[in-house]
Formats: sequence, structure tokens, C-alpha cells
Amino acid sequence: MDPGAPAGNSNMITLVMLIALIAVMYFLMIRPQRKKEREISSMRNNLKVGDDVITIGGIRGKIVKTKEDVLTIQVGADKVKFEIMRWGISTVVAESTNKQVKADKVDKTEEGEEQSRSLPKRLKPKSSTDSSDSSKDSDAVSEVQEDK
Repeated sequence: MDPGAPAGNSNMITLVMLIALIAVMYFLMIRPQRKKEREISSMRNNLKVGDDVITIGGIRGKIVKTKEDVLTIQVGADKVKFEIMRWGISTVVAESTNKQVKADKVDKTEEGEEQSRSLPKRLKPKSSTDSSDSSKDSDAVSEVQEDK
């Protein structure tokens, strides 16, 4: 046996492992990041007047004017307008999300009372027609305390 043969074989295995490591890093880290950057760039290039957006600073507003790199957004009840760079947009709020948020805010019951949909059934305010005794009320309170 030649003493140089095992060393050459070891170098070849090391080279193959290095190439495999680089390939794995490319497919697990670099490629998904580039794909995400392309999607964000596409979203920012397709912004139009009337879109509801959230900036990278967390400000939510509606686009009222677009220029090449500058957007004018309208914010708040006072309809304050200010300019922001196109790259400062984080996300576009979908119309279905807007409708869902408005629907979730208030739920009208048959009696006309306002109840929040986000509360579990046992935490919702009781209507005046409920004729439950105090033992049921204390059981509900103890269930709420146990959940915390």
C-alpha cells in the first residue's frame, strides 16, 4: 500500500464535505432570503393609491399620492398627510383583514347590547334576562381564576 493514498482520499472527502456544506447553506439560508427580498421589492413597486399600508415604524395609513420613490400617506382621524420613502413600507393590509377587524370590534346581540367577540363565552356580560343564582356566578369566577 502507498502511504500517500489515504491522505489523498482524506483531502478529497474534506473537499466534498466543504462543497456540500456550502450547498446546504445556499439552499437553507441564501436562497430563501433572496426570494423574500424579491417579494418585498415587488410589493413595494406595486403600491397604488388607496392601499392601506403599515410602515416599518408601525404607522398605519392609506396611500393618497405616489411618486417615484416617495409616497404620501394619510393617517388618523384628522387625516394628517405626510411623505414617506417607498422603502419604508413594511406591509400592505389586505381588504379582507380590514373587514374582519371591523367585524371583530363589536358584535350586536338580539337585545341590542354590544359584546366583544374576542371574549370567551363564559366571560361575556350576562343579559338582564339571565336568571342564575349566585352559586353559578361564583363557579364562573373560579373558572376564570383557574385559567389565569
